[in-house]
Amino acid sequence: MELAGIIVDGKLVERAVWENHIDELRQKTKPSTKEELKHAVVESIRKRIPKHKFGIMFSGGVDSVFIAMICKQQKADFTCYTVGLENSNDLLHAEKIANALGLTWKAKVLTMDEFEQLMKKVAKLVGPNIMKVGVGSVVYAAAEMAKKDKIDVLFTGLGAEDIFAGYEKFFSAKDINEECWNGLKTTYERDFLRDFPITKALGFKALTPFLDSDVIVSAMGIAGELKIKEGQKKYIFREIAEELGLKHEFAFRKKQAAQFGAKTQKAILKLKKKNFGNQGNANDYLKTLI
Repeated sequence: MELAGIIVDGKLVERAVWENHIDELRQKTKPSTKEELKHAVVESIRKRIPKHKFGIMFSGGVDSVFIAMICKQQKADFTCYTVGLENSNDLLHAEKIANALGLTWKAKVLTMDEFEQLMKKVAKLVGPNIMKVGVGSVVYAAAEMAKKDKIDVLFTGLGAEDIFAGYEKFFSAKDINEECWNGLKTTYERDFLRDFPITKALGFKALTPFLDSDVIVSAMGIAGELKIKEGQKKYIFREIAEELGLKHEFAFRKKQAAQFGAKTQKAILKLKKKNFGNQGNANDYLKTLI
């Protein structure tokens, strides 16, 4: 993973270091404009583009599509990777969008048998948590695909949900930006502790442009009511994507979380019922795999 000061000597620093980093960025934050945010996000992606071939974890959601669009505009050499169970929304929409944008795209359609083996590997790395295993399985499988293409650097959309108010909880938040700041801190437990063990195990680098310090400061200087608008999450970011050339239908497509869009959570629950019956819950079942 590529996060300033968060990975030191190949190790993830303690949670307090990340939380202090977010507190420091909060102190620097002041009101910003859409143009400033647009510049910050584009520059964050542009400056991270490797000189060699790389990959993008491509779910078909606005975050990964935006990264791919900017990389395409920069004439970079990359492949987009999508993972899901058969007929999953992510696979269906990612293919459509990749074709429309003229992207090099590869997909992995997981069978239940393949997913069961994948799930066991991921559970051992990230722990017995249905959400972490559901999302982590997508990350793991995409990275494995990239490795076969001799690619060891992958862009991810990590952080976009927190800075642009992309989760369902933001609809009921009393203060949207306060919830965003809280979310940025919990990124450590929710995302870093899931993705870092996977990057370490598979030996790849995850590029995270939405967690760039300048992007966080700029995004958090945008008023909350511009992030949730007309019943749409991440509204201002979607506007920016459209202004930079993304079709409206792609920029404003409502996207499920990875574990639902790729159908991995449903698959975990199916396997739990098959192998564990009515005993306990999904996390109890995952504990038996470790």
